[in-house]
Amino acid sequence: MTEYHRARGVVRFAHALLLAAAAAGTAAAGAVQDAQDAQDYPAKPINLIVSYPPGGSVDVAARILQDPLAKALGQPVVVENKGGAGGTIGTRHVAAAAPDGYTLLITLSSHTINPAIYEGLPFDTEKDFAPVSLVASAPQILVAHPSFPAANLKEAIDHIRKAGNPVPYGSAGTGSPSHIAGELFRLKTGLPLTHIPYRGGGPATLDVLGGQIPLLWVSLPAVAAHVKEGRLKALAVSTAKRTPVLPEVPAVAETIPDFNVDSWYAMFAPAGTPAAIIDKVQSAVAAAARDKAIQEAFLAQGAVVVGSTPAELDQVVKTEIPMWKALAKQADISVK
Repeated sequence: MTEYHRARGVVRFAHALLLAAAAAGTAAAGAVQDAQDAQDYPAKPINLIVSYPPGGSVDVAARILQDPLAKALGQPVVVENKGGAGGTIGTRHVAAAAPDGYTLLITLSSHTINPAIYEGLPFDTEKDFAPVSLVASAPQILVAHPSFPAANLKEAIDHIRKAGNPVPYGSAGTGSPSHIAGELFRLKTGLPLTHIPYRGGGPATLDVLGGQIPLLWVSLPAVAAHVKEGRLKALAVSTAKRTPVLPEVPAVAETIPDFNVDSWYAMFAPAGTPAAIIDKVQSAVAAAARDKAIQEAFLAQGAVVVGSTPAELDQVVKTEIPMWKALAKQADISVK
């Protein structure tokens, strides 16, 4: 090797060292800035984006949390509804927001269902969001008109299996958590069931009350009062365990192992939000979850408060996305 080549090698090595040092300095400066931002956070009002319209269960969940979060964080929390397209409009808004903790998302378990049923979502459900907390858990419930000839889930399965024609069941709409619960039930049992999608749980509930359809999968709050007053027959809830809202109603999993459809509410931030800010918000959610008044408010909505860590919510997302994609493919569920 000539002196010239040795010199060039030394220059290249020195240049690489300078680049590495610059990168390390930039990373260190970024970490310092993130730490400063987290220390100052929040310095202004926080926008909590609800990915569904006003009055729905996600909106109610956000408004239950609104004041406790504001008190814990020391700044106003402004609830803003951006509903439509199965929750994807509000979700897209948060995905595109600055990762500074001032724009947060509260959404439903459709967050992990939508990648399975919508083509070309304008965001990546896993990569574009930082999990904050699984706020609460709520079951779907299988109810029947009082004339349906079954007193429990086992009798219902036997009756449907012996039926000469497919038995219809309603849901809150194609790709909704109630539809997912219904199709999982159909696939795991092999029963001859026909899905009847409605535009929301309200119209579907009216039809099962009127006897137009014999069976309905729907969110628990939509029918809890009808069940308690005997206008509808509750057969099972979709979560892995019974709900304290209707503790006498068994879980499907008691009859069909590994059955679990959890209609959760969760909070997310844009990807890249500093971990220290995520931790501050999660701590505020967890504190609210320990408050008895908040627990009772969620129970009135048919939900049980969770207040999980970001890592626990991240695991839910990573588990459910491939699971619902497999189910959607098997059941041929899609929204064009």
